[in-house]
Amino acid sequence: MNVKEEVLKEFEANRGKLISGSEIAKKLNVSRNAVWKAVKSLQDEGYIINSEVNKGYSLSNENDLLSPQSISSYLNDKTKKLKIEVFKTLESTNTLLKNIAAKGEDEGKVIIAEEQTSGRGRFGRTFYSPANTGIYMSILLKPNFSAQESLYVTTSAAVAVAEAIEKVSGCEAKIKWVNDIYCNDKKVCGILTEASFNIENGMLDYVVLGIGLNVINPKEDFPDDIKNIASSIFNVETYTGGLRSKLVADILNNFWYYYENIKERTFLKKYKKRSLIIGKEINVISSSRSKKAFVLDIDDECRLIVKWEDGSIEAISSGEVSIRKIN
Repeated sequence: MNVKEEVLKEFEANRGKLISGSEIAKKLNVSRNAVWKAVKSLQDEGYIINSEVNKGYSLSNENDLLSPQSISSYLNDKTKKLKIEVFKTLESTNTLLKNIAAKGEDEGKVIIAEEQTSGRGRFGRTFYSPANTGIYMSILLKPNFSAQESLYVTTSAAVAVAEAIEKVSGCEAKIKWVNDIYCNDKKVCGILTEASFNIENGMLDYVVLGIGLNVINPKEDFPDDIKNIASSIFNVETYTGGLRSKLVADILNNFWYYYENIKERTFLKKYKKRSLIIGKEINVISSSRSKKAFVLDIDDECRLIVKWEDGSIEAISSGEVSIRKIN
Protein backbone atom coordinates (compact mmCIF):
# COMPACT_ATOMS: atom_id res chain seq x y z
CA MET A 1 0.00 0.00 0.00
CA ASN A 2 1.09 3.59 -0.64
CA VAL A 3 1.06 6.32 2.04
CA LYS A 4 -2.50 7.44 1.26
CA GLU A 5 -3.82 3.90 1.55
CA GLU A 6 -1.93 3.35 4.81
CA VAL A 7 -3.31 6.61 6.24
CA LEU A 8 -6.84 5.62 5.24
CA LYS A 9 -6.33 2.25 6.94
CA GLU A 10 -5.40 4.05 10.16
CA PHE A 11 -8.44 6.33 9.89
CA GLU A 12 -10.80 3.40 9.30
CA ALA A 13 -9.34 1.55 12.28
CA ASN A 14 -10.02 4.64 14.41
CA ARG A 15 -13.20 5.90 12.74
CA GLY A 16 -14.71 8.84 14.65
CA LYS A 17 -11.65 9.14 16.91
CA LEU A 18 -8.98 11.81 16.81
CA ILE A 19 -5.53 10.58 15.85
CA SER A 20 -2.57 12.96 15.60
CA GLY A 21 -0.62 13.45 12.40
CA SER A 22 2.63 12.87 14.26
CA GLU A 23 1.34 9.57 15.63
CA ILE A 24 0.37 8.42 12.14
CA ALA A 25 3.71 9.59 10.71
CA LYS A 26 5.66 7.71 13.39
CA LYS A 27 3.67 4.52 12.93
CA LEU A 28 4.05 4.59 9.16
CA ASN A 29 7.64 5.83 9.27
CA VAL A 30 6.89 8.79 7.00
CA SER A 31 7.05 12.57 7.38
CA ARG A 32 4.27 14.74 8.83
CA ASN A 33 4.11 16.45 5.44
CA ALA A 34 3.48 13.11 3.73
CA VAL A 35 0.58 12.48 6.11
CA TRP A 36 -0.82 15.96 5.44
CA LYS A 37 -0.64 15.39 1.67
CA ALA A 38 -2.40 12.04 2.07
CA VAL A 39 -5.17 13.66 4.13
CA LYS A 40 -5.68 16.40 1.53
CA SER A 41 -5.81 13.83 -1.26
CA LEU A 42 -8.41 11.78 0.61
CA GLN A 43 -10.49 14.90 1.24
CA ASP A 44 -10.32 15.75 -2.47
CA GLU A 45 -11.71 12.26 -3.20
CA GLY A 46 -14.70 12.97 -0.97
CA TYR A 47 -13.68 11.53 2.40
CA ILE A 48 -15.05 13.50 5.33
CA ILE A 49 -11.97 14.06 7.51
CA ASN A 50 -12.21 16.53 10.38
CA SER A 51 -9.24 18.18 12.04
CA GLU A 52 -8.62 19.95 15.33
CA VAL A 53 -5.59 22.11 16.01
CA ASN A 54 -2.98 20.33 18.15
CA LYS A 55 -5.21 17.26 18.40
CA GLY A 56 -5.21 15.65 14.98
CA TYR A 57 -7.57 14.20 12.40
CA SER A 58 -10.65 12.00 12.53
CA LEU A 59 -12.56 10.19 9.82
CA SER A 60 -16.23 11.14 10.24
CA ASN A 61 -18.67 8.37 11.09
CA GLU A 62 -20.83 9.79 8.29
CA ASN A 63 -18.24 8.91 5.66
CA ASP A 64 -19.73 6.35 3.29
CA LEU A 65 -17.20 5.83 0.50
CA LEU A 66 -16.33 2.21 -0.15
CA SER A 67 -12.68 1.20 0.06
CA PRO A 68 -10.66 -1.95 0.78
CA GLN A 69 -9.74 -0.32 4.10
CA SER A 70 -13.34 0.44 5.15
CA ILE A 71 -14.44 -3.09 4.27
CA SER A 72 -11.42 -4.87 5.77
CA SER A 73 -12.20 -3.73 9.30
CA TYR A 74 -15.33 -5.97 9.26
CA LEU A 75 -13.82 -9.03 7.53
CA ASN A 76 -12.96 -12.23 9.36
CA ASP A 77 -9.58 -13.97 9.21
CA LYS A 78 -10.41 -15.95 6.07
CA THR A 79 -11.98 -13.16 4.03
CA LYS A 80 -9.21 -10.69 4.92
CA LYS A 81 -7.14 -12.68 2.40
CA LEU A 82 -9.45 -11.68 -0.48
CA LYS A 83 -7.98 -9.15 -2.93
CA ILE A 84 -10.47 -6.28 -2.97
CA GLU A 85 -10.32 -3.43 -5.49
CA VAL A 86 -12.80 -0.54 -5.52
CA PHE A 87 -13.57 1.68 -8.52
CA LYS A 88 -15.54 4.90 -8.68
CA THR A 89 -17.23 3.98 -11.97
CA LEU A 90 -17.22 0.88 -14.18
CA GLU A 91 -19.35 -0.32 -17.07
CA SER A 92 -19.82 -3.67 -15.30
CA THR A 93 -17.95 -5.36 -12.45
CA ASN A 94 -18.70 -8.78 -13.98
CA THR A 95 -17.32 -7.76 -17.37
CA LEU A 96 -14.07 -6.45 -15.88
CA LEU A 97 -13.58 -9.46 -13.64
CA LYS A 98 -14.23 -11.91 -16.50
CA ASN A 99 -11.49 -10.18 -18.48
CA ILE A 100 -9.16 -10.43 -15.49
CA ALA A 101 -10.08 -14.09 -14.93
CA ALA A 102 -9.32 -14.93 -18.57
CA LYS A 103 -5.78 -13.68 -17.98
CA GLY A 104 -5.22 -16.14 -15.16
CA GLU A 105 -6.09 -14.18 -12.01
CA ASP A 106 -6.23 -16.31 -8.85
CA GLU A 107 -9.41 -17.08 -6.94
CA GLY A 108 -10.47 -14.48 -4.40
CA LYS A 109 -10.27 -11.32 -6.50
CA VAL A 110 -13.17 -8.97 -5.66
CA ILE A 111 -14.14 -6.01 -7.84
CA ILE A 112 -16.49 -3.35 -6.41
CA ALA A 113 -17.83 -0.21 -8.10
CA GLU A 114 -19.58 2.83 -6.65
CA GLU A 115 -21.47 3.04 -9.95
CA GLN A 116 -22.07 0.90 -13.03
CA THR A 117 -22.92 2.49 -16.36
CA SER A 118 -23.87 -0.84 -18.00
CA GLY A 119 -24.85 -3.10 -15.12
CA ARG A 120 -26.24 -6.44 -16.27
CA GLY A 121 -28.75 -8.99 -15.02
CA ARG A 122 -29.90 -12.37 -16.32
CA PHE A 123 -31.15 -12.79 -19.90
CA GLY A 124 -29.39 -9.58 -21.00
CA ARG A 125 -31.47 -7.32 -18.77
CA THR A 126 -29.93 -4.14 -17.39
CA PHE A 127 -29.34 -3.61 -13.68
CA TYR A 128 -29.82 0.00 -12.59
CA SER A 129 -26.64 0.97 -10.72
CA PRO A 130 -26.59 4.66 -9.70
CA ALA A 131 -23.62 6.17 -7.88
CA ASN A 132 -23.14 5.90 -4.11
CA THR A 133 -26.48 4.23 -3.33
CA GLY A 134 -25.78 0.53 -3.84
CA ILE A 135 -23.28 -2.29 -3.75
CA TYR A 136 -22.10 -3.58 -7.13
CA MET A 137 -19.65 -6.38 -6.56
CA SER A 138 -18.14 -9.36 -8.38
CA ILE A 139 -16.16 -12.24 -6.88
CA LEU A 140 -13.80 -14.55 -8.79
CA LEU A 141 -14.12 -18.24 -7.87
CA LYS A 142 -12.37 -21.36 -9.12
CA PRO A 143 -14.44 -24.22 -7.70
CA ASN A 144 -13.61 -27.85 -8.32
CA PHE A 145 -16.98 -28.98 -9.61
CA SER A 146 -19.00 -29.41 -12.77
CA ALA A 147 -20.94 -26.81 -14.71
CA GLN A 148 -24.23 -28.32 -13.49
CA GLU A 149 -23.22 -27.60 -9.91
CA SER A 150 -22.67 -23.89 -10.58
CA LEU A 151 -26.23 -23.26 -9.40
CA TYR A 152 -24.94 -23.89 -5.87
CA VAL A 153 -22.90 -20.69 -6.15
CA THR A 154 -25.95 -18.57 -6.95
CA THR A 155 -28.17 -20.11 -4.30
CA SER A 156 -25.56 -20.00 -1.53
CA ALA A 157 -24.82 -16.37 -2.44
CA ALA A 158 -28.53 -15.55 -2.17
CA VAL A 159 -28.60 -16.90 1.39
CA ALA A 160 -25.40 -15.01 2.25
CA VAL A 161 -26.87 -11.72 0.99
CA ALA A 162 -30.22 -12.29 2.72
CA GLU A 163 -28.50 -12.95 6.03
CA ALA A 164 -26.34 -9.84 5.69
CA ILE A 165 -29.37 -7.68 4.86
CA GLU A 166 -31.22 -8.88 7.95
CA LYS A 167 -28.20 -8.43 10.22
CA VAL A 168 -27.46 -4.89 9.11
CA SER A 169 -30.94 -3.52 8.35
CA GLY A 170 -33.37 -5.76 10.22
CA CYS A 171 -35.43 -6.13 7.05
CA GLU A 172 -36.74 -9.67 6.49
CA ALA A 173 -35.21 -10.91 3.24
CA LYS A 174 -36.93 -13.44 0.97
CA ILE A 175 -35.55 -15.19 -2.12
CA LYS A 176 -37.33 -15.51 -5.47
CA TRP A 177 -35.79 -18.51 -7.19
CA VAL A 178 -33.17 -18.39 -8.33
CA ASN A 179 -31.32 -15.13 -7.92
CA ASP A 180 -33.47 -12.24 -6.62
CA ILE A 181 -33.71 -10.97 -3.03
CA TYR A 182 -36.89 -9.22 -1.87
CA CYS A 183 -37.67 -7.01 1.13
CA ASN A 184 -41.22 -5.84 1.78
CA ASP A 185 -42.37 -7.48 -1.47
CA LYS A 186 -39.96 -5.51 -3.65
CA LYS A 187 -36.69 -6.53 -5.27
CA VAL A 188 -33.59 -5.15 -3.56
CA CYS A 189 -30.89 -7.43 -4.98
CA GLY A 190 -30.05 -9.42 -8.08
CA ILE A 191 -27.32 -12.03 -8.52
CA LEU A 192 -25.66 -12.83 -11.85
CA THR A 193 -23.39 -15.88 -12.01
CA GLU A 194 -21.29 -16.29 -15.16
CA ALA A 195 -18.96 -19.21 -15.75
CA SER A 196 -16.30 -20.49 -18.10
CA PHE A 197 -16.03 -24.26 -18.34
CA ASN A 198 -13.84 -26.85 -20.00
CA ILE A 199 -15.74 -28.50 -22.85
CA GLU A 200 -13.64 -31.67 -22.68
CA ASN A 201 -14.23 -32.54 -19.02
CA GLY A 202 -17.32 -30.46 -18.25
CA MET A 203 -15.62 -28.87 -15.23
CA LEU A 204 -15.62 -25.16 -14.44
CA ASP A 205 -12.54 -23.09 -15.25
CA TYR A 206 -13.82 -20.16 -13.21
CA VAL A 207 -17.00 -18.52 -11.97
CA VAL A 208 -17.69 -14.79 -11.68
CA LEU A 209 -20.34 -14.11 -9.06
CA GLY A 210 -21.98 -10.70 -9.48
CA ILE A 211 -24.10 -9.12 -6.74
CA GLY A 212 -26.09 -5.90 -7.16
CA LEU A 213 -27.76 -4.60 -3.99
CA ASN A 214 -29.90 -1.46 -3.65
CA VAL A 215 -28.89 0.00 -0.28
CA ILE A 216 -30.40 3.50 -0.37
CA ASN A 217 -33.17 4.86 -2.61
CA PRO A 218 -31.60 7.05 -5.33
CA LYS A 219 -32.51 10.74 -5.11
CA GLU A 220 -34.11 10.65 -8.55
CA ASP A 221 -35.97 7.42 -7.66
CA PHE A 222 -35.86 4.27 -9.77
CA PRO A 223 -36.62 4.44 -13.51
CA ASP A 224 -40.29 4.18 -14.50
CA ASP A 225 -39.94 0.63 -15.86
CA ILE A 226 -38.82 -0.76 -12.47
CA LYS A 227 -40.05 1.72 -9.85
CA ASN A 228 -43.05 -0.45 -8.98
CA ILE A 229 -41.00 -3.58 -8.40
CA ALA A 230 -37.62 -2.29 -7.13
CA SER A 231 -36.73 -0.86 -3.75
CA SER A 232 -33.82 -0.52 -1.32
CA ILE A 233 -33.16 -1.79 2.19
CA PHE A 234 -32.79 1.72 3.66
CA ASN A 235 -34.22 5.15 2.96
CA VAL A 236 -32.24 8.34 3.44
CA GLU A 237 -33.72 8.95 6.90
CA THR A 238 -32.79 5.52 8.30
CA TYR A 239 -29.37 5.10 6.67
CA THR A 240 -26.15 5.65 8.62
CA GLY A 241 -22.80 6.29 6.94
CA GLY A 242 -20.50 3.30 6.66
CA LEU A 243 -23.18 0.62 6.53
CA ARG A 244 -22.42 -0.21 2.90
CA SER A 245 -18.91 -1.30 3.91
CA LYS A 246 -20.34 -3.46 6.68
CA LEU A 247 -22.83 -5.01 4.25
CA VAL A 248 -20.06 -5.86 1.77
CA ALA A 249 -18.02 -7.48 4.54
CA ASP A 250 -20.95 -9.44 5.95
CA ILE A 251 -21.86 -10.72 2.48
CA LEU A 252 -18.25 -11.84 1.90
CA ASN A 253 -17.96 -13.43 5.34
CA ASN A 254 -21.25 -15.32 4.93
CA PHE A 255 -20.67 -16.38 1.35
CA TRP A 256 -17.10 -17.58 1.86
CA TYR A 257 -18.23 -19.89 4.65
CA TYR A 258 -20.91 -21.44 2.43
CA TYR A 259 -18.54 -21.59 -0.52
CA GLU A 260 -15.84 -23.47 1.40
CA ASN A 261 -18.49 -25.97 2.49
CA ILE A 262 -20.53 -25.87 -0.70
CA LYS A 263 -20.62 -29.63 -1.32
CA GLU A 264 -22.33 -30.08 2.06
CA ARG A 265 -25.12 -27.70 0.95
CA THR A 266 -25.50 -26.26 4.42
CA PHE A 267 -27.26 -23.29 2.83
CA LEU A 268 -30.05 -25.27 1.15
CA LYS A 269 -32.51 -25.48 4.05
CA LYS A 270 -32.08 -21.74 4.65
CA TYR A 271 -32.63 -21.06 0.96
CA LYS A 272 -35.87 -23.05 0.92
CA LYS A 273 -37.06 -21.47 4.17
CA ARG A 274 -36.66 -18.02 2.63
CA SER A 275 -38.38 -18.95 -0.62
CA LEU A 276 -40.87 -16.41 -1.90
CA ILE A 277 -42.60 -18.90 -4.21
CA ILE A 278 -42.79 -22.38 -2.65
CA GLY A 279 -46.50 -23.13 -2.29
CA LYS A 280 -47.42 -20.35 -4.74
CA GLU A 281 -48.68 -20.17 -8.32
CA ILE A 282 -46.22 -18.78 -10.84
CA ASN A 283 -45.87 -18.08 -14.54
CA VAL A 284 -42.98 -20.01 -16.10
CA ILE A 285 -41.65 -18.02 -19.06
CA SER A 286 -39.61 -19.86 -21.68
CA SER A 287 -38.99 -19.09 -25.36
CA SER A 288 -41.55 -16.27 -25.30
CA ARG A 289 -44.21 -18.64 -23.93
CA SER A 290 -45.80 -18.48 -20.51
CA LYS A 291 -47.32 -21.40 -18.60
CA LYS A 292 -48.92 -21.49 -15.18
CA ALA A 293 -47.54 -23.84 -12.55
CA PHE A 294 -47.71 -24.51 -8.82
CA VAL A 295 -44.38 -24.59 -6.95
CA LEU A 296 -44.02 -27.72 -4.85
CA ASP A 297 -40.42 -27.54 -3.67
CA ILE A 298 -36.76 -26.88 -4.43
CA ASP A 299 -34.74 -30.11 -4.70
CA ASP A 300 -31.20 -30.95 -3.55
CA GLU A 301 -29.85 -29.85 -6.93
CA CYS A 302 -31.46 -26.42 -6.39
CA ARG A 303 -33.95 -27.07 -9.19
CA LEU A 304 -37.51 -25.80 -8.94
CA ILE A 305 -40.12 -28.57 -8.63
CA VAL A 306 -43.38 -27.48 -10.27
CA LYS A 307 -46.75 -29.03 -10.95
CA TRP A 308 -48.28 -28.07 -14.27
CA GLU A 309 -51.99 -27.53 -14.85
CA ASP A 310 -52.27 -31.01 -16.40
CA GLY A 311 -51.01 -32.56 -13.15
CA SER A 312 -47.53 -33.49 -14.40
CA ILE A 313 -44.50 -32.66 -12.24
CA GLU A 314 -41.18 -31.35 -13.52
CA ALA A 315 -37.81 -30.18 -12.15
CA ILE A 316 -36.78 -26.89 -13.77
CA SER A 317 -33.20 -25.66 -14.10
CA SER A 318 -32.46 -21.94 -13.82
CA GLY A 319 -30.94 -21.58 -17.28
CA GLU A 320 -34.15 -22.70 -18.94
CA VAL A 321 -36.74 -20.24 -17.70
CA SER A 322 -37.70 -16.99 -16.07
CA ILE A 323 -40.48 -16.99 -13.51
CA ARG A 324 -43.07 -14.50 -12.34
CA LYS A 325 -45.10 -14.85 -9.17
CA ILE A 326 -48.86 -14.52 -9.56
CA ASN A 327 -50.25 -12.13 -6.95
